[in-house]
Amino acid sequence: MPKVKLLTVTCENRPGTLSYVARVLGDAKINIVAFHCGTIGQNGFVHVVVDNVRKGKKALSAAGLGYTEADVLLEELPNVAGALGYFTGRLARKGININSSWGTALQGAKKASVVLAVSDLKGATHLR
Repeated sequence: MPKVKLLTVTCENRPGTLSYVARVLGDAKINIVAFHCGTIGQNGFVHVVVDNVRKGKKALSAAGLGYTEADVLLEELPNVAGALGYFTGRLARKGININSSWGTALQGAKKASVVLAVSDLKGATHLR
């Protein structure tokens, strides 16, 4: 399973924030591979996996956007019923907890993509 960097941008909970973060990265020619955002009261966050982490961090810093980084898994699964349950069951049998995750697949696509923050990244990356 591929290990990737997750950049978590801290931001305000207000209209246009996701748009601003996405434009900062897009204007720097950085592709967002996956994202997830949420809010906690007046504060918000945007989790992004990008195609070029070094450039992504540089662009966010230049725009004055604070961020943290963490290692997560980015996995492609077959886009069929039961694939997520089978995959996450393999993690569970190894005692690996999923702390957060998100994913998507287009209808009719052969693959689905999932991002997982797990309790044992090393153990999960060796799971095949």
